[in-house]
Amino acid sequence: MRVTEIFHSIQGESSYAGLPCVFVRTTGCNLRCVWCDTAYAFQGGRDMSVSEILAEVERLGGGCRLVELTGGEPLLQLDIGELAEALIGRGFTVLVETSGSVPVDRVPEAAVKIVDFKCPGSGEVESNDWTNLERMDPTRDEIKFVIADRADYAWARDQVVERQLDRFPVHFSPEFEAMDRRELAGWILSDGLPVRLQLQLHKFIWDPAERGV
Repeated sequence: MRVTEIFHSIQGESSYAGLPCVFVRTTGCNLRCVWCDTAYAFQGGRDMSVSEILAEVERLGGGCRLVELTGGEPLLQLDIGELAEALIGRGFTVLVETSGSVPVDRVPEAAVKIVDFKCPGSGEVESNDWTNLERMDPTRDEIKFVIADRADYAWARDQVVERQLDRFPVHFSPEFEAMDRRELAGWILSDGLPVRLQLQLHKFIWDPAERGV
């Protein structure tokens, strides 16, 4: 498996925000979102076996039992399912953050899928594989939309309503540079939309450009 970095930090997103978490960031992505904040993970990294990753997760995390597999796009790694299964077998809660452009069926059922469906402002809206909804469990899995402007908000709002996405936890995350979080909060309140405003907590704690946090 190709890995860009493994680090111990505070989970900044999802329903697990605020909790200590070990992140395994894989290398490579099939998308090129306009606002991507992890372009450094597109290439490079180093090859690591599942056993090497497990050892590093346990070394870095100490007693931390929450792990996120992210990228890049982690589902491009053929042995990502094996890694997730191994972590679950050792008692970890495993989050897998994916773009929604790759089938999520290689993710073990016991892992939490956090699917980041792409809004038009990302430049990758056509990459969304909506059949992934059929592979997700509303009692466990979550959905995220990164919102860059009013058009993104309106599109994401329509997806929530038309596809009945409120059966899942749904997060609307303002794009950190472009979207005023107060405006986004106002739109959500005005429409009475059953979603959660999600701020990227780690970017308020550390410099937004800092790696390994």
